[in-house]
Amino acid sequence: MVLLQTLPAESLSPSLESKETARKFAALRSQLAKHKLDAYFVPSADEHLNEYLPEAKQRRQWISGFTGSAGDFLISTEQAWVFVDSRYYEQADMQVDANLQKVCKVGLEEHPTVEEVLEELGQNAAKQLQTFRLGIDPFTITVAQYRRFSERLSDGGVQIVPIIENLVDAVRSQSPWIESEPIPPFGDQPVITLPDSVTGESLAKKLERVREVMGKKKAAILPVTKLDQIAWLYNLRGRDVECNPVFISYAIVTTTDAYLFTNTSRIDDPVRQALAGQVQILDYEQYIPILRSLVAEQKNVLVAIAQTTYGTYLQLKDVKAKIVGAEHPIETFKAHKNAVEIAQMQQANLKASLAKTLTLKWIEEQISVGNTISERDVANKIEGLYKQQEGFYDLSFPTIAGTGANGSIVHYSNPNPDCKLLHGELLLLDSGSQFYGGTTDDTRAISIGKPTEEQCDRYTEVLKSHINCAMQKFPKGTTGSQIDGIARSSMWQSGLDFGHGTGHGVGVFLNVHEGPNGISKRVNQSLDLGTINSIEPGYYEPQWGGIRLENLYFVKEVATELDSPQKSNPNKTPWYEFESLTYIPFDKKLIDRSKLNPQQISWLESYYAAVVQKLSPLLTEEETIWLNQACSF
Repeated sequence: MVLLQTLPAESLSPSLESKETARKFAALRSQLAKHKLDAYFVPSADEHLNEYLPEAKQRRQWISGFTGSAGDFLISTEQAWVFVDSRYYEQADMQVDANLQKVCKVGLEEHPTVEEVLEELGQNAAKQLQTFRLGIDPFTITVAQYRRFSERLSDGGVQIVPIIENLVDAVRSQSPWIESEPIPPFGDQPVITLPDSVTGESLAKKLERVREVMGKKKAAILPVTKLDQIAWLYNLRGRDVECNPVFISYAIVTTTDAYLFTNTSRIDDPVRQALAGQVQILDYEQYIPILRSLVAEQKNVLVAIAQTTYGTYLQLKDVKAKIVGAEHPIETFKAHKNAVEIAQMQQANLKASLAKTLTLKWIEEQISVGNTISERDVANKIEGLYKQQEGFYDLSFPTIAGTGANGSIVHYSNPNPDCKLLHGELLLLDSGSQFYGGTTDDTRAISIGKPTEEQCDRYTEVLKSHINCAMQKFPKGTTGSQIDGIARSSMWQSGLDFGHGTGHGVGVFLNVHEGPNGISKRVNQSLDLGTINSIEPGYYEPQWGGIRLENLYFVKEVATELDSPQKSNPNKTPWYEFESLTYIPFDKKLIDRSKLNPQQISWLESYYAAVVQKLSPLLTEEETIWLNQACSF
């Protein structure tokens, strides 16, 4: 493979964007020289390990021009790379100037990972009897990621050098960018408190449960980095990150006290009253000093290596903390939804299902009367219907409305007013919302006009994959990776596959992507009772389009008959199944019934009956007639 081809400045595209990117690279390389570095690593995440970032923390996007929500950037003294997974192969090709940086499509042959690139760079340096110095901002990677890098690279001549000052921030704060692209303010939006009637559990009870785990692990201090963990624990929500109802903050829990570190000027009396006597509210900048002082008194600190930044870890080691490695109790508790949270999600997703269903009806009507509509029109329609629903708070992610070839761009999140819906093409509509109490995410692909035989074949295969996963019963302890294989099996038999996971966890009025559960070959976490997961198989072909069919489901226990063997044997392993939170018709024009087996047909008929039963009370007579027709099968 060719990894280390130098990209000379004279080969740059003449476009203004390329010239601006080249200037940024030159300024960043000046920072490398200042710190005596050979390369600098810029991950997607920020200090709170966010997937979706406040604009001020979109460092990889700012320096590289690639805007996907996941992907890493590496720059050396002569070269640069962007590393993306299959969701962003096409997007990265369109956004990245190949004369300036190489797109590495992780997962494809001949496309290296960041570790492989660094290994080769280190080996080349070692041949010259030199050490290759890799700079990182330790507050933007997890302890686990640092350890993977260290274990893989330490014997290959690569020295990892933590630089507390973020070098991309250093460049952004220079002229001319500080004048033309000033770093926007962040962490100043209001924070709200949620009542127990929405969360299902009080702050006091959550702290009690967390401290119980800490006691069992003999840990006296728990630092909390991730924003959704803090929001969940303290029953608070905010608006600091677009589409995610969280707020910039850190937290620390000890056996006797709890702390919240944030912009204290935006904390109003209701929030202070809700936290009074249980949580001390301090300025954001006090996180590290307070953490260090607490460790001086009580050494044992619980650290979840996948949920804690390496920067925090370095601070703990500097004051000789005793690290107690364990899973993060808040991450685990947050994933297991209580009955109130499930009910809130049912209400929110019914509202979202209504909005999506009415949008599909509207599209069909516009096309049938010959009106020309665009991707942007579709996005505006669904977003407008969300906003009409009681309790609407925000979108849960930027709407994806991709028609034709754009549908193959998995996270195509900029619907174009100039891209019209044309007969013979498919439209992929993936959208979600944040309602007060619940988060939604659902996807449908529909045909514009009469579909082709190939479109019907691919759609039916994706639908079969969805149904097989959705109707699968499984014993307690079954992992997401096991269910992922079941979901893909029918598509594999037809020689088809998709590059992303089958599903992800979802928060309750929190992040639309949530761990630790999910349905993916990389998820070895069990799908436990009360977890919420998407099921969203797909098919994508560049220049042809894309299909994705997504519902949200929660895991519940299989009902047992009184005389069943499981009921009479209390020691038998419990069995679980999925129950849908999403009720939206599939496009019957694209379904080839002859390719469905009796079990799949039965599932689909039952699902359609539930769609009609749940949505009809919310519809007019004319809308109900349309829904019954859409669900006739």
